[in-house]
Amino acid sequence: MSTHEHAAGACCHNQNKPATAPDPTRDPVCGMTVDPATAKGGSATHDGHEYHFCSTGCREKFVANPQQFLDLPPAQREAQTPHAVATSADAIYTCPMHPEIRQQGPGTCPLCGMALEPEMPSLDEEENPELRDFGRRFWWTLPLTVVVLLLAMFGHYLPALPTATRTWIELVLTTPVVLWAGWPFFVRCVQSIRNRSPNMWTLIGIGVAAAFGYSVVATVAPGLFPDSFRAHGRVGVYFEAAAVIVSLTLLGQLLELRARSKTSAAIKALLGLAPKTARRVKDDGSEEDIPLEHVHVGHTLRVRPGEKVPVDGVVVEGGSSVDESMLTGEPMPVGKGIGDTVIGATQNGTGALLIRAEQVGSATVLARIVQLVAQAQRSRAPMQRMADKVAYWFVLAVLAVAVATFFAWGFWGPHPSWTWAVLNAVSVLIIACPCALGLATPMSIMVATGRAAQAGVLFRDAEAIERFRSLDTLVVDKTGTLTEGKPSFRTVIGAPGTDDAEVLRLAASLDQGSEHPLAESIVAEARQRALSLSPPQDFDSITGSGVRGNVDGRALLLGNRALMDANDIDVASLVQEAEALRAEGASVMFLAGDKRLLGLVAVADPIKPSAKPTIAALQASGLRVVMATGDGATTAQAVARALGIDEFHGEVRPEDKAALVKQLQAQGHQVAMAGDGINDAPALASADVGIAMGTGTDVAMSSAQVTLVKGDLRGILRARALSKATVRNMRQNLAFAFLYNAIGVPIAAGLLYPVFGLLLSPMIAALAMSLSSVSVVGNALRLARTRLPEDASPREPGTRAVPPQARSTGVST
Repeated sequence: MSTHEHAAGACCHNQNKPATAPDPTRDPVCGMTVDPATAKGGSATHDGHEYHFCSTGCREKFVANPQQFLDLPPAQREAQTPHAVATSADAIYTCPMHPEIRQQGPGTCPLCGMALEPEMPSLDEEENPELRDFGRRFWWTLPLTVVVLLLAMFGHYLPALPTATRTWIELVLTTPVVLWAGWPFFVRCVQSIRNRSPNMWTLIGIGVAAAFGYSVVATVAPGLFPDSFRAHGRVGVYFEAAAVIVSLTLLGQLLELRARSKTSAAIKALLGLAPKTARRVKDDGSEEDIPLEHVHVGHTLRVRPGEKVPVDGVVVEGGSSVDESMLTGEPMPVGKGIGDTVIGATQNGTGALLIRAEQVGSATVLARIVQLVAQAQRSRAPMQRMADKVAYWFVLAVLAVAVATFFAWGFWGPHPSWTWAVLNAVSVLIIACPCALGLATPMSIMVATGRAAQAGVLFRDAEAIERFRSLDTLVVDKTGTLTEGKPSFRTVIGAPGTDDAEVLRLAASLDQGSEHPLAESIVAEARQRALSLSPPQDFDSITGSGVRGNVDGRALLLGNRALMDANDIDVASLVQEAEALRAEGASVMFLAGDKRLLGLVAVADPIKPSAKPTIAALQASGLRVVMATGDGATTAQAVARALGIDEFHGEVRPEDKAALVKQLQAQGHQVAMAGDGINDAPALASADVGIAMGTGTDVAMSSAQVTLVKGDLRGILRARALSKATVRNMRQNLAFAFLYNAIGVPIAAGLLYPVFGLLLSPMIAALAMSLSSVSVVGNALRLARTRLPEDASPREPGTRAVPPQARSTGVST
């Protein structure tokens, strides 16, 4: 079978011709979406079908063996293409409140009316169209709402403006606010009624429609209303109430949509970690840079010093130290040699590596973390705001009262009974307008968020504030969370007959030629002690073992026990001290000179000064604290013992942390996860509340709902106290809002008319609505004066550095 280029206009046919035409917007080699009109790789024709390509490399591969790619299942092609994402038109969208709702393309949830979000965000994703649309509606109509509100409040002070004219001006200005800016709310209101799922949109739609409709009739046909409905020379209208409700709701939606758009930032940050290209070594020895999506299993790739490792693979040539902290959170680079595995997106050190690609596309460690984060974000059951919880029954109650009012006045009211029936039923709907109810939770959240920021705690959304108070378990990462996350000098011990200071001077002199973080801490300590360092000669780094070289004419070795054994250096005199340091989690390096042991140097990752008192305070408050780290069991035990943590897990991978969180949740616990590394992202997204250290990675902060600005665990105590105060404040606000309705609705329904002859006048209704909103706002502002646990606490005496132990090359934290 032959393949002819499209440029030649030739084609061929055979019996294996596909039954359906191929997708012209999909590259058959890598699966990327391409525009046939502007495809950079051109096109080719095979079996009568035209194919388009993202690059000439893909086109050349297809021309050489088209059936190889046409026979490949689409899922496998996509697995080899981590950056190939669906366009917004064909991507699957889901509801953040109801994950069971899934559809192709954007839209709104039929159950709650929220805007649907893509299941898997992409790097080239555009701004949320609903956010853009609501922003346009809000800003274009906000001036109209302000003018209508001012006319309603102060218009009667303008004698030059007749009352009737003022009413018609309010009608003209309110109409675009309600019918254009508020149109999406009416659509959601009708949708909620059609789906028999009353919610806040039902209440908002009915309230705005009743206020606006009543006001239009009162403006156009004021003669239909009894004289008791007149005040200040006109029948009372509610144009300002309808406009303000629409504008406030739009503002709330803008804030919510902006907050929700940040949930995809974690996935976008993860996708951005991988390099865009890889340097492939061909069979003939030549090299070329190819897009990352064109890398296949078995390809030989060159990783130069300072570059990122493109995909998961195995080292076949060379040696270097690789910084895996972006995935593991651990501060120590890992030595890599022939036969060792490397992880895609990690940072190569000063050596050059030749690797064989083993896992590409969705099979890489980074891709699996992306999938875990996306899955966790979709599966986490969100907490519905308190106002939404009661909206279902509140809406039904208001509608029932309105219907009962209509028929009661129609059958038994004074003449004209049915006119009174319509007016009083509409009054019930107007008085139940959700101004105060709509402000009840957003105002508390807004004030609490500002107060938290002053205390160094950043909440991403209202859900986190609501959930924080009910937490009973805290899973905490070690490195960067409980510890500083960077190595520092611990101690130096000289062998019998050797001075400690001389051991440190020689070790630091030799390490001047190394770029390893451990070496930097040793050199920094020597300089701090003002030791005179000598330049190293014949320096050589031994991957995974240590370094060698000459200092002051002496042949020195500095490294682990394996390096000493390989050079027949007897370390028996310091074995006991070394094991004691390792038991505390220290990294120990032996120094030998001229075939004789001179001493040892230990380096530490120090525990944060605030960690121990904070852990004790959290435990005293009833929180169960569990430590999870990728470090070995010895290091984990040492840190846990130093901090008074009884339950700990060592050598855990990113997926293991997420599994631990889910296991605790399955046992009925409300779980928070505190971490700072990319490997913490799945667990942060899975937890009821994710807490990221502000000193950690961007991915961790994007995955979490709470960020501690200075990485200080004391922020958890402050966040928990503020959460309790905020939820208490929201309940008070809701009580104010419902008290207002409990008083206003019966009056509007006419229950007091038989005894007192009292009906709800527009003036009283306007005053009641204003007072209810003011009471809610005033109560929410009290949160700004909430007393929180002190921002500073005394340093725990005797807290010592507990460093990470030398660890394996696997993905661990």
